[in-house]
Amino acid sequence: METDLAPGLSVTRGVRLAAPNEISTVLAVLTRCGMYTSSVTPEGSTYWLAEAGGEAVGCVGLEHGQGASLLRSAAVLPEARSLGIGRRLAETVLEAAARRGDRSLFLFSSDAGEFWQRFGFVPSTAAEVEAALPDVPQVRSGMCKGWIHGEQAWILRLSPGGPA
Repeated sequence: METDLAPGLSVTRGVRLAAPNEISTVLAVLTRCGMYTSSVTPEGSTYWLAEAGGEAVGCVGLEHGQGASLLRSAAVLPEARSLGIGRRLAETVLEAAARRGDRSLFLFSSDAGEFWQRFGFVPSTAAEVEAALPDVPQVRSGMCKGWIHGEQAWILRLSPGGPA
């Protein structure tokens, strides 16, 4: 399915797995969206990209733990918003977490909670994220830099076949 983004530009709403060597593309999308990139790494993580006209316009990632993952770096470029790309990225990452057998999916978001509530996320605590995922890059960064306890955490409990 394609949607006009601007005259002469359309978005194929497909989302694809990013190769480990495409982390610079993920970082470029995040930077253009004004998001932090210091702890974004391909180690222990999986990222997906959404593209339009051969250019990455969105991304999302999972940092993997034991039985849980941290959803992070969900971003869509301003000019590509309101086209369903964010929803497709979210659906992709939810399906991937369920396929890996995660029982819980966490994220940090102070300003996009309403978006994630549509998918079943409910408020959680930074302490719960720390306990479930102490070794993932974003949690390690938050603990080291001291920002983690000031963040709003969210959780989605997953059933074996998908979101609960």
